[in-house]
Amino acid sequence: MDSAHIHLILNHFPIIGTIIGAGVLFYGLISKNNTINKVALIIFIAMAIISIPVFLTGEGAEETVEHIIGVSENLIENHEEFAEIAIWFMMFLGILALINLIAIFRKHPYTRIITLITFVLSLVTFGIFAQVGNLGGQIRHSELRENKKQINSDTKEFLNNSKKENDDDDDDD
Repeated sequence: MDSAHIHLILNHFPIIGTIIGAGVLFYGLISKNNTINKVALIIFIAMAIISIPVFLTGEGAEETVEHIIGVSENLIENHEEFAEIAIWFMMFLGILALINLIAIFRKHPYTRIITLITFVLSLVTFGIFAQVGNLGGQIRHSELRENKKQINSDTKEFLNNSKKENDDDDDDD
């Protein structure tokens, strides 16, 4: 199994896990149940940990798909740039969730405020990761792309470059 496979297997977890964690945390906040809050915080910590191999395997996934017809370098770059922002948000969410968990166990007086901040950050992080996932999906799923003309121009550009490379190879003979 190569890094592209690992990337594809794991990349959905941070998106889905973060919104599930946000839902669980929301329920914990409105019910004022710290046990439920702890579950949500553990989910966020797990998603932060899972995000690390997702991010680290992105480069290998790029190398696997960058030469496939119809794959745009611009789409890959957009996905990669947004992923760099997303990983920072996810790491901050994971660290804040850990701090929040410690605050709950120690019965810190500001626990509720920290939990509210964690909830808001989880929604922001989900939004960023959802956009990263959307951009990543566009790399191989042209039907997701908003600009259908971009699909054709990217494919034509790739085919022209491939033809030039083949012509150059023929000249070497």
